[in-house]
Amino acid sequence: MEQLHFGDITIDVEQKDIKNIHLSVYPPSGKVRIAAPLRMDLDTIRVYALSKLSWIKKQQAKIRGQEREAPREYLNRESHYFKGKRYLLKIIELEAAPKIELKHSTIVMYVRPDTSTEKKQSVLDEWYRARMKEIVPPLIEKWEKMLEVKVNAFGIKKMKTKWGTCNREVSRIWLNLELAKKPLECLEYIVVHEMVHLLERTHNDRFIGYMNKHLPKWRSYREELNRLPVKHENWDY
Repeated sequence: MEQLHFGDITIDVEQKDIKNIHLSVYPPSGKVRIAAPLRMDLDTIRVYALSKLSWIKKQQAKIRGQEREAPREYLNRESHYFKGKRYLLKIIELEAAPKIELKHSTIVMYVRPDTSTEKKQSVLDEWYRARMKEIVPPLIEKWEKMLEVKVNAFGIKKMKTKWGTCNREVSRIWLNLELAKKPLECLEYIVVHEMVHLLERTHNDRFIGYMNKHLPKWRSYREELNRLPVKHENWDY
């Protein structure tokens, strides 16, 4: 992989079989990557990157200044979030299969005695996954009608550098498991964003036009999502 250097900014350059050049700045460190068409020479890519330096620095400052969640230990009265609301964790030890119950402002976790932190995290993650599988289908159905597109399948997984992705070839969208913790309007914004990619692959004026038409407040939802604390770990975007 080629690299470009501009002072303290290093840009990874990957050339592949694509039509347009794409520039991305990734959390949590502000790593910069350019994906460019095979036909594009390195000097042209360098000129493009140079023209984007101000934007890159602004994005890096935003990412590096974003609040981080403290590492979770899955202890009693620890804060956890669901649909943007804060809950206190309550651990109840029982000789039975693990489960989660939502009670008022408490997430009650039933686990066997001596359950490890990793297992507790897994139990809560699977509960989040199950809740998203309930929440997302009605959103997809709603926006299929509004956008006149068809989503053949959706999936939920942990991702470090994206809130969602879209595979246009098979009409499948993937959503970041972390969205279960965010306000519903933020989750819906990501669902719409990925579904609009079924109409337009890139974030060009046509894409923005669709977003403006169908979800006029999408920028405020994006800002809300970007203001919220992100996981302490390095997470896939």
